[in-house]
Amino acid sequence: MTSDGRGSGLHLATVAHVGRLWDVYVEFDDDPARPEMYRARLRFDPPGITDSEGSYRTAVVIIEESIEEALARARTFDDRQIQGLLRSVLPEETDQD
Repeated sequence: MTSDGRGSGLHLATVAHVGRLWDVYVEFDDDPARPEMYRARLRFDPPGITDSEGSYRTAVVIIEESIEEALARARTFDDRQIQGLLRSVLPEETDQD
């Protein structure tokens, strides 16, 4: 799965934070020790970036037994939860409410 050229991932949402719109993607992370599990993190792309270098990522926050279950779990996050995860990965000076 790929996004619009800014790295791999499946678009999950677009959320507003501090007057900016952020695209949110689900990225899968391979675990050679547990190849039967699907581990995923969220990637937040700020407006105006051309590649995923300027992105912010959570730690792995989803672990499921199938890709479908992992995506379903990601879709259960509401905007408030996604914004909280975004705030948790932003540098201090960027997090201004």
